[in-house]
Amino acid sequence: MIANRLKIACIAVTMLAGCSMAPQSKWTHPPMAVPFQPTIQQQIQLARIDQLLKRSDLDTDTLAQVYYERGLLHDSIGLRDLARLDFNQSLSLKPDQPDVFNILGVYFTQSAHFDAAYEAFDSTLELNLRHPFAQRNRGIALYYGGRYDLAHEDLIAHYQQNVNDPYRVIWLYLVDLERSPETAQEKLQQRYDVADKQEWGWQIARLYLGELTESELLAQIASESEDNDILAEHLTEAYFYLAKIYHYNKDYSSALMLYKLALAGNVYEFVEHRFSLLELSRLMAAAKLEQSAEEVGES
Repeated sequence: MIANRLKIACIAVTMLAGCSMAPQSKWTHPPMAVPFQPTIQQQIQLARIDQLLKRSDLDTDTLAQVYYERGLLHDSIGLRDLARLDFNQSLSLKPDQPDVFNILGVYFTQSAHFDAAYEAFDSTLELNLRHPFAQRNRGIALYYGGRYDLAHEDLIAHYQQNVNDPYRVIWLYLVDLERSPETAQEKLQQRYDVADKQEWGWQIARLYLGELTESELLAQIASESEDNDILAEHLTEAYFYLAKIYHYNKDYSSALMLYKLALAGNVYEFVEHRFSLLELSRLMAAAKLEQSAEEVGES
């Protein structure tokens, strides 16, 4: 029992201070990128918007748009609480904005307020049935909310709109692992086979299919990324989707470190970064459940 408590404590400390429980032979020197930093252009644009908001001659629609744009800027540099305030302010001024409902739905998902997320995405689709991201985002929210059949409905419809998008296939695979794990690999292979496989993200699918090892994937990213931005983006994706498999297989220590690595590049606008903190909280909950089950078994 004491050992289990120490295990949970170490996981908690790891989240705050970097105490790694992962096998050192595997993760001693993972490739890293220089973390994204706010650009001069973003800072200048924020300053200009702040000046613009001091004007008293802006009509309501314009003011709503300005708050929305400042919210996007705050979001892009990781100031998500400020972004949420801007989005709410924009929506209060102009309540028929599908893009604002969509981003707020993502925020609700990140904070595990799933019912609010579903409502936000429903509002997005009521206002714009062809919104490019709301159905995917609602599917992901349903997945995190444990409503796997409904998540599959959204994500399969989204996939059918573009069978060559690797991330639509990857998220379907993650849902299939929960719904029908015995056929998940077969379905992934079928979707992989019919795609044109032009986008980089198909390397993640190859990893899941066993055609590529973790070391090969990371070496490929490190050697082929043309600049630091691409390196940071590809590592964010790779570490997140690697973590998902370790997490699914209950290797919590490896998943923990990989989620932290997915956060390390500060690629705030990627869904993989957005949901890594949510995944960390889910991981901690799973580890505590495992500890409780072990304690019951020992008593």
